[in-house]
Amino acid sequence: MTRPDALRAKLRRILALMRKEVYQILRDPSSIAIGIVMPVMLILIYGYALSLDVSRVPVAIVLEDPSPQASELVAGFRLSHYFDAQVLASMADAQELMLERKVDGIVRIREDFTRQLALGDAQVQVLVYGADANKARIIEGYTQGAVGAWAARSAAGGRAVSGGPVNVDTRLWFNEANDSHYYLVPGLIVMIMTLIGAFLTAMVVAREWERGTFEALFVSPVRTDEIILGKTLPYFVMGLIGLTLCFLGAKFLFEVPFRGSVVVLAGASMLYLLVALLIGLSISSAVKSQLAASQLTMMVTYLPAMMLSGFIFDLRSMPAVIRGIAYIFPARYFVSLLQTVFLAGNIWSIILPNAAVLLLMIAVLLYLSLAASRKKLG
Repeated sequence: MTRPDALRAKLRRILALMRKEVYQILRDPSSIAIGIVMPVMLILIYGYALSLDVSRVPVAIVLEDPSPQASELVAGFRLSHYFDAQVLASMADAQELMLERKVDGIVRIREDFTRQLALGDAQVQVLVYGADANKARIIEGYTQGAVGAWAARSAAGGRAVSGGPVNVDTRLWFNEANDSHYYLVPGLIVMIMTLIGAFLTAMVVAREWERGTFEALFVSPVRTDEIILGKTLPYFVMGLIGLTLCFLGAKFLFEVPFRGSVVVLAGASMLYLLVALLIGLSISSAVKSQLAASQLTMMVTYLPAMMLSGFIFDLRSMPAVIRGIAYIFPARYFVSLLQTVFLAGNIWSIILPNAAVLLLMIAVLLYLSLAASRKKLG
């Protein structure tokens, strides 16, 4: 065979193999989903979702001085696109909103503001939810800017602030040391347990499908619910050991304060661990392939836990559609639970709704796992 003939034969063989793979891709929609659909979904979701900007910060303004100057200062906060301000008359109501994480800061204008302003010793008290140290510093800077802009407007209108500038007295709640570990470590625990919990069951069960050992179980007297429990409980115990080690590291290595109840922490963590394990079990029971199970598990657990849980990026700064998508993923609820129990204590208005959502997810995932693993051959 001449060299050109050998080259043409080689190309024909390559083209034949390529045609065979194209047919395989068309027969297997998962390949198209991974190669084409997934990149488009990720760039759209995370492109819109990920932002380091902090905007429309919810704050409560406690107005104790009804003077025109104090009202003008309040108007500066309400008209600023950096704040989503609501005016209250009671400091106790504002503190309750902050404990429930409905506001990230409190701006207090005391009843003697006008008199102190005339004496040159006016002060605006600012309380910031300081669990996220970086976000707290941004909010503090925004507040300084709003007060400074009000002073500049007063000077431009011929109403110069007498006696000197207005001082902003800032205090951080739940993170007096302004240490980013207080915020990051509970979020890291969520990331670790999401990855470990889901992958433990996803890979192990998918491997049994590939080896055919699940089919052997299906011809035995063992029932489907017994298979699910037998597969889940050992990894549940293993995950609890990992969780305990993570909590001990957070407390004694990183010195994250713990202000809540150990019982509440344990209960919430067990709920989330069950959710993560059942997600992995549902995925592996449905796809029955280690490769597909690992990729799908990464997509529906780890990436949303990193990007859409509020662990790194503020959910309030995301578009409404992306915020709606974030509510589908369980990590968003466990992040809120852990940060609240560690840093604020037993705030039941946050703990109970988030725990209820995790319980509902357990019920749904358990049903899906039983349906996907029902007693029949592949």
